[in-house]
Amino acid sequence: MINLSNGYSVPADSPKFEPGDVIFHKKYGYRGVVVDFDITCQAPDAWYQSNQSQPDRNQPWYHILVDGNQQVTYAAQSNLVYDQLEKPVIHPMLNLFFSGHDEEKNKYLRNSIPWDPGNPPDAPPPTPPPDFTPPAP
Repeated sequence: MINLSNGYSVPADSPKFEPGDVIFHKKYGYRGVVVDFDITCQAPDAWYQSNQSQPDRNQPWYHILVDGNQQVTYAAQSNLVYDQLEKPVIHPMLNLFFSGHDEEKNKYLRNSIPWDPGNPPDAPPPTPPPDFTPPAP
């Protein structure tokens, strides 16, 4: 006999992506690199309600350094696919959270700096080189 008095929730999907994976957001068309993930959406209800697409909360959600600007996004797994461009990601915090890039796998190598948006690391992101030019949108 099954007891449903304690409630029932569908288990979350397993994460498809892991830190270092380069992704493409299907709906908004941006590229980025996964820096961390949550098994389910951990954003407050007010933030979730303001999210235009409101994908299912009960799936993995990813913290993503967006290519070509300083933005960090929080995106649902259902909106992401592996990036096919095989071009480097450019983001000012990339060198803070990653120690290198495996070009053959198009994957960044995550270091041990913890991802904690409420408590940023002591070290600021490195300054881009003087000849750095962000990619054109």
